[in-house]
Amino acid sequence: MTDLPSAPWGDHWRNRREALKLAAGAAALFAAAAWGLAQPALAQRKKAGPTDVSVEELMKPGPLPDLVLGNAEAPITVVEYASMTCGHCANFHTKVFPTLKEKYVDTGKVRFIMREFPLDNLAAAASMLARCAGEGNTLPFISVLFAKQDDWAFVKGDPRPELLKFAKQAGFTQESFEKCLTDQKLLDDISAVRARAADTFGVNSTPTFFINGKKMSGGPTLDEFDKAFGSLLKS
Repeated sequence: MTDLPSAPWGDHWRNRREALKLAAGAAALFAAAAWGLAQPALAQRKKAGPTDVSVEELMKPGPLPDLVLGNAEAPITVVEYASMTCGHCANFHTKVFPTLKEKYVDTGKVRFIMREFPLDNLAAAASMLARCAGEGNTLPFISVLFAKQDDWAFVKGDPRPELLKFAKQAGFTQESFEKCLTDQKLLDDISAVRARAADTFGVNSTPTFFINGKKMSGGPTLDEFDKAFGSLLKS
């Protein structure tokens, strides 16, 4: 489980306006090539959130369309909040999710929703590029970035050239890459998704899952999902 980085802003993520200020700062940092990755601009309180949340509240539309796989009528809805630079998130998506998808999503038992919860500026940039990849390409691009996370998220120096290599494979040009990463509204929308997760649902680490509203944090195994889903499918 990847916890949110501590920073002197303390509880400022309770305030939406402060969240958007930080988002603007992230855009400015990127444009200036001064990422400040050692002290991420995206910070969050450590206060633990509720273990159960209202499904109705959880499913209210946000500023961005949900990234959804599976049958809308599935008896189980899983919402994941993830960061593109989170190692535990990458482990889940590369080692657990393929089997979970085959066993539950593809068979109509689970609807899976992924939402952005960037832990740092680089994660925010990767999420922006995934959204800019276009409908039908966002989730495949996310899968590639998780599978190759070590090749772009943890390189020495400026990570943008490595990220650009993967973006070009998804059809980006240098121009469209830079245009996406300077899209302030998109960054604001991603920040708003993150701020609501923190303020309303108490998300304070990644990955965090909500299974029909019940919170599951950390890096759950397939066995843990099997147990969680089993009781719901029997009822």
